[in-house]
Amino acid sequence: MKDKKHIKAAVGAVVFRGHEVLLVKRGRPPLQGHWSIPGGKIEFGESMQAAVVREVREETGIEIEIIGLIDVFESLPQKDEDGHYLMVDYVARHVGGDPVASDDAEEAEFVSFPEALSRLAWDQTRTALQQAKLALRRAEEQAVSID
Repeated sequence: MKDKKHIKAAVGAVVFRGHEVLLVKRGRPPLQGHWSIPGGKIEFGESMQAAVVREVREETGIEIEIIGLIDVFESLPQKDEDGHYLMVDYVARHVGGDPVASDDAEEAEFVSFPEALSRLAWDQTRTALQQAKLALRRAEEQAVSID
């Protein structure tokens, strides 16, 4: 019987600390050696939001507060890869900790928004950053109008 390939579900977070964004340099495929947002696979029985909080903590030591959903992105397999991923990305705020790379991240640091855009290897992640900035601005405006 032929071995079936499966779509993998993953989460990611665009984490803001003020005007800075948290990035990780990936230590494993896909995109090993490239900068991205923290995230990873959803474990069986785990909610997407719990998974993103866990993945950010495991990769960077950072604690976050989820603000909202950014979007769902898809990565189709390339000729030299067999991974097909659906990635659910969230916008979040930093609530504690200093970035320390661990798990499958080689490096982790907060950088300015323009620097983050320039470092990212994947256009869809740049799109997620831009959408996250707008979502955070809307959330802040709503919080001010409620007060």
